[in-house]
Amino acid sequence: MNDLKIFGGPANLSLTQDICRYLNLPLGKISLGNFPDGEISCKIDEDVRGRDVFIVQPTCPPVNEHLMELLVMIDSFKRASCYRLTAVIPYFGYARQDRKDAGRVPITAKLVANLITRAGADRVLAMDLHAAQIQGFFDVPVDHLYAAPVLNKHFQNLNLTPEEVVGVSADEGSIKRALGHANRLGAPLAIVDKRRLSADTTKSDNIIGAPVEGKTALMFDDMISTAGSICSAADVVHRHGAKAIYAAATHGLLVGPAIERLKSAPFAGIVITDSIPLPPEKSLPNITVLSAASLLGQAIKRIHRNESVSMMFQ
Repeated sequence: MNDLKIFGGPANLSLTQDICRYLNLPLGKISLGNFPDGEISCKIDEDVRGRDVFIVQPTCPPVNEHLMELLVMIDSFKRASCYRLTAVIPYFGYARQDRKDAGRVPITAKLVANLITRAGADRVLAMDLHAAQIQGFFDVPVDHLYAAPVLNKHFQNLNLTPEEVVGVSADEGSIKRALGHANRLGAPLAIVDKRRLSADTTKSDNIIGAPVEGKTALMFDDMISTAGSICSAADVVHRHGAKAIYAAATHGLLVGPAIERLKSAPFAGIVITDSIPLPPEKSLPNITVLSAASLLGQAIKRIHRNESVSMMFQ
């Protein structure tokens, strides 16, 4: 582990510190700032020649600022002659623009993948990408982690019996993810039928699959952004007689009206990970933040030792 160096960008420095504590390694020294005109400055404050370097920087809001910081840091390390550079991106921004769903629109997820690759990243470590095919957008190896073990362990600690639990997918796009959680928890699956009315408006009315009446509903998704979809789905589940509703997501973006919506939604608890830092003004009494540091730390150790990452989930 002596050749391993971990550096953190400003997007989520506390997560990087937790990863370093898990691995019992010092946090790498790097100086990031801005020139008077707003351009990003970067200087690595220690020798990294021939080292295996990991940069932890989620591209969460402000997305463009954090993405540019990541690119500048990658270029700095490559020019400092590190042996291998892995970009650890717990949350990958622009992931929702992964295909041409209309005429004359970009595939920005591919563009961002190209930028990171051309900047000099040798590998990418990401967690719960919005679309799994984004792995194929990169021309370098991508290790894709899932926060499912962290989320499932939290609900297992609630001592809920499988008979009283039902897994819920907030829409058809989350069926595979919710089914995986439900299987591991030994629970049946229900699906909320969601119809998209516009880019930011959806309508949910019906439930398909297992009944939710009198059950504890566990809703799973990869992210909570404006919270419109998951709150609308929670209202439907509540109307169908669920006795308690929990929401779980890897990435808590919580932008726009998300906090107000979550305040009025019938959630007994909301669980997210620290892939994105949660500012104090967005903290609610029923929001629980779980640490993904051990998951990321274990993956970093395995990549450094050229061991299998997929074995973590078997």
